[in-house]
Amino acid sequence: MIRALPLLFAVACARDVVDESGAPTAPSTPPTGWVDGPWVWDVPDWAPLPIVPETNPMTIAKVALGRHLFYDVRLSGNGEQACASCHEQAHAFSVPEATSEGSTGDPGVRNAQSLVNVAYYPSLTWANPGLTTLEDQILVPLFGEFPVEIGLTGHEGEVMAELLADPVYQELFELAFPGEEPDVHEVVLSLACFVRSLTSFDAPYDRFLAGDPSAMSDSALRGMTLFNSERLECFHCHNGYNFTESFVHEDTTFASVPFQNTGLYNLDGMGAYPADNTGLYEHTRYEGDMGRFRPPSLRNVAVSAPYAHDGSVADLTEMIDIYARGGRLIESGPYAGDGAENPHKDGFIVGFDLTESERADLVAFLESLTDEGFLTDPALADPWVGR
Repeated sequence: MIRALPLLFAVACARDVVDESGAPTAPSTPPTGWVDGPWVWDVPDWAPLPIVPETNPMTIAKVALGRHLFYDVRLSGNGEQACASCHEQAHAFSVPEATSEGSTGDPGVRNAQSLVNVAYYPSLTWANPGLTTLEDQILVPLFGEFPVEIGLTGHEGEVMAELLADPVYQELFELAFPGEEPDVHEVVLSLACFVRSLTSFDAPYDRFLAGDPSAMSDSALRGMTLFNSERLECFHCHNGYNFTESFVHEDTTFASVPFQNTGLYNLDGMGAYPADNTGLYEHTRYEGDMGRFRPPSLRNVAVSAPYAHDGSVADLTEMIDIYARGGRLIESGPYAGDGAENPHKDGFIVGFDLTESERADLVAFLESLTDEGFLTDPALADPWVGR
């Protein structure tokens, strides 16, 4: 698989560039320094393509504009926080904190999820079944007030004026939306395109399946067998090309939109979760939805700790221990309770026994889902560095 190319050369992916002999040649850099064309997905042949809204087709220029906006602190209400502040490339576009603080200091209540392959999710965020497109979801961190994240509300005019005073944005907005007056709507469309472009399918696991027997260690292979066994049940909720039961793509006839309770809490012995983090129940008010959250993808999971909807699970070993026990036991404090006895817990969370060597093998397999090229790809990195 060819990793995504820097923007100036990405046009080679969008059209055939050949010399007189028919051999491929590098595209020339246009005088403006930017190019455009249809977006070509950086996915292997066996991976399905994401669904793209007809109202926001993917283009090279929109992805480039979205990348600049994603890393730009000028987009925030206080000029100090960017989308990348809570979604760092080295951590698979998550952040190594339980929850994140917004631009006004408001504490978050949910863990900032990895954005890896987010284009394949049929519902976005941890537990909101109504957010089904990135264009809608991005409005939450930009304009949401409970809590404030980016904090753009009330600052739209001044923020757009500052952005458009920069020649980089003058050029990119014109290329991405020719003849249109740049506004916040185009900011949202461009951010959605960049985030949708964050595909990762080149981990050791993928190379092993593609025919490289040396890509995975013997320990990781043993861990893969454990992961896919009925004994551990992991694969029931984390399966398929994106290692999650929650998926949709161009070839699906219907979206799979599960939400699951993994037995992390049981505050009252009847299944209660902390009042500010009740999961799907917050939207449905159905008692059986208490503590149900969307199962995340496990791609790049080894670099996206801490885990769970509230970032309360520190590392892979702790998470495996919780599943092995069949739910988390919190012995004291305001969240005391035995999650293994939660009446709303998913039926696959039944517990299992592991030897220390088997535990190490399972961790090795999860680490084999790390796509180092994705984590270090300069085409996804901060474009403002060195400017």
